[in-house]
Amino acid sequence: MENEIELIKGCRAGSDSARKQLYTLYSQRMLAVCFRYTGDMDAAHDVLHDAFIKIFTNFSFRGDSSLTTWITRVMVTQSIDYLRREKKMSRLVVHEEQLPEVPDLPDMRGEEISEEQLMAFIAELPDGCRTVFNLYVFEERSHKEIAAMLRIKEHSSTSQLHRAKCLLAKRIKEYTKHEERK
Repeated sequence: MENEIELIKGCRAGSDSARKQLYTLYSQRMLAVCFRYTGDMDAAHDVLHDAFIKIFTNFSFRGDSSLTTWITRVMVTQSIDYLRREKKMSRLVVHEEQLPEVPDLPDMRGEEISEEQLMAFIAELPDGCRTVFNLYVFEERSHKEIAAMLRIKEHSSTSQLHRAKCLLAKRIKEYTKHEERK
């Protein structure tokens, strides 16, 4: 913890060595966060670098949460901003009549896949589903919070999450059947 305090002080003071240490400590984990939202490794790298520039330009960490939580929040916000700039967020606004009928989730007990494979499947989700899924599952946001963050209706958030879960379940089922045949 003492090292973290020194690191924070160094970043606030504009120390290049502290910034480098912060980047080294967090960049890999935060790249994974950015990739979860963008679904594209090149875009994830761009978002990561933009977010670190933002962090280093205005190191506004107040200590209300852990440093990891704060950096993750910056990465998520930067990822959502990227999706908006790239006009991918417009796909989040879904009208009820546009939602396909999605069956109930299949029973997934006994289905085992690696975390890496699961992350690849999440990256394949449509932008809206992926964003809502990430905010709900990984950031533990409520549908009300997600709706406010993304400027969508709460019902759109619940629908997108349900669709994401169904698409993931279907993809996992296909993958495990394919693996069984090997």
